[in-house]
Formats: sequence, structure tokens, C-alpha cells
Amino acid sequence: MSSSAPVSTVLVANRGEIARRVFATARRTGRGTAAVYSDADADAPHVREADSAVRLPGEAPGETYLRADLLVAAARAAGADAVHPGYGFLSENADFARAVVDAGLTWIGPPAAAIELMGSKVESKKRMAESGVPVLEQLEPGAVTEDQLPVLIKASAGGGGRGMRVVRALADLRPQIEAARAEAASAFGDSTVFCERYLETGRHIEVQVMADAHGTVLALGERECSIQRRHQKVVEEAPSPLVERIDGAGGDMRARLFDAARQAASVIGYEGAGTVEFLADEQGRFYFLEMNTRLQVEHPVTEMTTGMDLVEMQFRAAEGARFGEDAQPTAARGHAIEVRLYAEDPAAEWQPQSGTARRFSVPGVTARFSVPADERGLRLDSGIEDGSVVGVHYDAMLAKVIAWAPSRGEAARILAAALARARIHGLVTNRDLLVNILRHPAFLAGETDTAFFGRHGLDTLSASLAGAGDERVSALAAALAQAAANRASARVVPGLPSGWRNVASQHQRKDFRGAHGTHEVDYRLTRDGLATGFVDGVGLVSASPDQVVLTVDGLRREYAVARYGGGPPSWDRVHVDSSSGPCAFEAVPRFVDPSEAQAAGSLLAPMPGTVIRLGAAVGDTVAAGQPVLWLEAMKMEHAIAAPADGVVAEIGVGAGDQVEVGAVLAVVAGPQEAAEPESAEPGDTRQTGEQA
Repeated sequence: MSSSAPVSTVLVANRGEIARRVFATARRTGRGTAAVYSDADADAPHVREADSAVRLPGEAPGETYLRADLLVAAARAAGADAVHPGYGFLSENADFARAVVDAGLTWIGPPAAAIELMGSKVESKKRMAESGVPVLEQLEPGAVTEDQLPVLIKASAGGGGRGMRVVRALADLRPQIEAARAEAASAFGDSTVFCERYLETGRHIEVQVMADAHGTVLALGERECSIQRRHQKVVEEAPSPLVERIDGAGGDMRARLFDAARQAASVIGYEGAGTVEFLADEQGRFYFLEMNTRLQVEHPVTEMTTGMDLVEMQFRAAEGARFGEDAQPTAARGHAIEVRLYAEDPAAEWQPQSGTARRFSVPGVTARFSVPADERGLRLDSGIEDGSVVGVHYDAMLAKVIAWAPSRGEAARILAAALARARIHGLVTNRDLLVNILRHPAFLAGETDTAFFGRHGLDTLSASLAGAGDERVSALAAALAQAAANRASARVVPGLPSGWRNVASQHQRKDFRGAHGTHEVDYRLTRDGLATGFVDGVGLVSASPDQVVLTVDGLRREYAVARYGGGPPSWDRVHVDSSSGPCAFEAVPRFVDPSEAQAAGSLLAPMPGTVIRLGAAVGDTVAAGQPVLWLEAMKMEHAIAAPADGVVAEIGVGAGDQVEVGAVLAVVAGPQEAAEPESAEPGDTRQTGEQA
């Protein structure tokens, strides 16, 4: 909401990467910065970078970043005269916008009335239809018929894929509506949902708008965000390959998109940055989906292709500046592609991950939170650094990596190479998936609709960058580096080769578990060099605790090795980075503690989280894949399903319980196991219903 007073100090009512992004522009333009932080974020980079920071006691979003009263009080305590909401949390909450303005602070965002209208996807679509913007037919959830399937259930107040469900059978409609309502209420505090026809394939195209308080609405280019998982964007780019193709053949899709976006913003008296989202088909027809009344996660690709700082324009709009018509870009500068790097396992149904980012380094970065100065470059916007802890309370996104180049193909090549060479240790991420997407022939041809994962196979796209043979060589490098580390730390004769004998007896052995299975590495160092039957055609050049140089089929390759957890002579995790692909290994112990063995059929927590409801009880018969309970972690619901047909023999948790990763949640026994009563051993004094 515009103000005539300049902003001198801004409090960012958010965390992580977006807080750092706003701070970067604030510092560059001479403005002071203030941060807020939960107890879980006390050591986060955004807290250290701000001029001042205010603690929000607690960890969960509902206790901290979703408390409007605490955020306004924090702004006052920090001496801020403006509040930037970032994205997520309360960024599209009209009541929060009003509270900021009522407190005499400048709200760096649109008017509360515009947020309120566009925040209701039901009402916003009615208004857009009345103003002539094309929309998809909206359906009443309780009146959906068989011939209208499939349908998409959506949270009226939400976004980011939360509260969204695709329904293809009427029998599934009611339970999916209830699940969507529960997730929407948890994420946004509003359980309202609606339905619309679901297009199995389509293009997600959005237009960045920027409006001043004097009636000028700029369309700053379109983005394509069609590659999505769980209705959340994974890859974003500007300009759109679809729009480029259609306009290149003599069409006018871009002009029609810009006109519709400007109309959508004008009709509601919009101010500031916003994004009007559309679903388009291959012929260039498009339909209004929603308007995000805030800065988008993917705004960097627009900044790269326009040269504009959108956060600076937000500041100017909030201060009452006028945007002249000459601010409207005439054409995109080259091509930009952004990927979202998540702590998640795509091959395990996108399970979010938590833990410590032991190492996070992306090579070739030429700019952080800003546009590169040269005609091509690599930008990194991240909320983490080496040693950052990724918890369960917030979104699992680690960073946005953005490449900009004169052509789309070159941008994809630069981005894929940087990701492949990045050193990301301690967390399972979607890095391999992103590289495989960027190198896929269909992506490079611009064939990027919303069915991309289903069409090309998630198992193929999420495959490890290092093949099985490459991983075996990396496992050998890990073993050689560990032996070198053990020798270096030895107190007696540290220079003596590991496993040395006057008379050779047997090979050195070490087991590592990687993406392609368990590797039983065996080797021996002889006068003639490395002797191993583990892999063929490999020779040893040198080995140190951190680097091993090998010849592989006559080619010299360097392997960087990092170890974490435990210590000599045993390490828990080993990461090996090389030109043949990054590999992460779990060291397999020689001896396993029997007390740590899990019963067959145990359902383990794949991540820390909260049990939100149970789907079965002890004694129930369940089928393979049937949910036994649900966890909430990182603002999403995750079903924990039976691994096979059987009977629920044990449930060790209840609704509301907090669980750690690896905790046994339930046990599903095979039908025969469940039917056989446990026999008491002689001398067993267990009670059988009577007092012993």
C-alpha cells in the first residue's frame, strides 16, 4: 500500500532465502534491515545478516511466523518503518496487511482489499470472469458428476500445492475433500476448498505485473512453470517456450497474456508486485488460475531477463513512485532458467528430508540475490550455508539456482553443469532429478507440460547421475581415502601402509551402501601398485584422506572425499565428488548390534514429524499400500502405508505424537504370523489377565 514517506528500515516478516533476498536490495539502496526468527532459526544466516533481529519464541509456524501481533511488535521494537512479507506465511493475509498499516507502518505489498479478493480463489474467479478474463469452470464439490471427472480440489486461501488433490473416481471425492480441508486449515488457517476440471496436460504460464498507485500496470514478461511435483513448481523459466513457439509462428499469445494480466490487476486496483497465473494449451488458449498478491519464488528469472530489481520496484511502489510507460520492457534479454533445490527424495514419493547440510557449495556462481553483470551468469539465492540445520517446521527448499544466457540451450547447459559439480553433503536432495530434467531431450525441445514426470518416468528422471560402474569406482576411492585417513591418525608408525604384512595374507575390505546397492570393496597395495578384483581397469596414482587420484580405463580422474559422523577408523557417511557424478555412501558396520534390528513389517518414520491421524487399529487387516497413519512434516501430509498385505500387529504412536526419523510407528505382520499366538517359554511368568 503506497505511502509518500521513504522507507528507511524494513523488517522482513519471513525467514531464510527470501529474507536474505530482500536484505540484499535494502542494503544496496541504503535502507536498514531487521529480521525475525524462531528458536529453530536462531543460528540461521538471515538472522546474522540483518542489522537487528527480534526473537519469536517457539518453533512451529503457528507460534512464530504466523503471529501477526508478534511481527508488528517486532517491527516497532526494531525501529522499522516498513514491513516486507516475503512469500508464504502471512504474505497474502489481508488482516496482517491491515495490522501493519494500522500500526503506522508502510506495507510493502498490495492493498488489503486486493489481497482479500484474490486470496479467495472462488471470489477472484468470479471477478475475473465478469471482467472478461477467461477462466476454467468452477464446480461445487458436493455436486461433481462422473462425466466431470477428473477434478482438482484446491484450497481457496492457499497455494504451493497445499490443500490440492486430483480426484479421478467419485468414491474418492469425499475423503479427498476432507483431507484437503485439513491440510488447508493447517497451512493457511482456512479450510475452504473448491473444485475445477482437471486438465491432465497443460502449460503453467504466469505474467509478472508491477503496478503503482496512480493506475499504471506494467507487464514485465511471462514465465513458464509447467514442470511441477505435487502441484508445486520445480523448474521455472523466462521467456516461455510455448509463447515463443506460438508467437514465432505468427501468433499473438504474449500480447493477449499481457492484456489479460493487466486487466486482472487494474480491475481490483492493484499496487505493487503480483503474478497472474494461467493454464494454457498447446494451441495458445489460456485460462485464469489465480493471482499471487506477493513476490514469487521464481521472480529471479524475470529479473535476469529484464535487468530489473523487483524488490527495489516494490519499495518504490510502496513509497508512492510513478512507473512511466517507458519502464515496460520491450523484449526479453536472453533466457533464464531457475530450479528449486529441495531437501527431498523424489524416488521415495518426494519425502522431505531433514538434518545438517554439512557442505553446500555451487561452483561458478557469479551473483547472489542479484542480476549477474555479464551477458551470461549463474545466480544463487539460498537460505543455508555449510552447517545449516534443515528442520521439519518449514518448507524443504534449500536454494534457487538460476542460469542466464543468450539462448535457452546454453542456459540449461550452464545450470546442469553447475548442479552436477555442486558439493551437497549431509542431505538427500533432488539435485540428480534437476540435472536429468535439464539434460532431457524433451525439456531441451521445449516440451514441458504439467505431465512431464508422468510421461517420462519419475524413476528414470530421478536416477543417480553416477551409474552403477561409476559408483563402484567412487566406493573404491572412499575406501582408499579412509585407509589414508586411518594411517594419518595412527599413533604408531603412521607411515606404514594399511594392512601391511611381511607375507601378504588377504585384501583390505570395506563395505559401503550407495544408490546402486551395497559395495563390498576389496583391494591390496603391492609393489606393483593397486591390486583389486572389485573393479577392472583401475590404477592408483595417489591417495590422501581428502583426495584420491585414479586412472580408470586409462583416464586420470580425481575424487574428492569427505567423511562425516563417527570418526577413525569408522565413519557414518562418506561423500565422493568427481566428474563421473556425485556419490553418497553409508558405511556398513562390520558388526550389527542385535538390539538395533527391527521386526519384519515395521513402519519407520521417514522424517521427523507429527502424527496427525491413524488409519487403522491393532488387529485390522490391511492391503499393501493402504495408509496406516499420516504424518505432518514441512507443512505437508505424508501417508505411511502398509508395505505388504497383513494384519496390524502393533501401533506405537497416537494422534499428536512427535516422532523422530527412524522411529517405529507400527508393525504389519503377515497373515500367518498374526494368526499364530506367541507361545510362552518354560518358566515364563508373564501375567495372563490374573494377578501374578
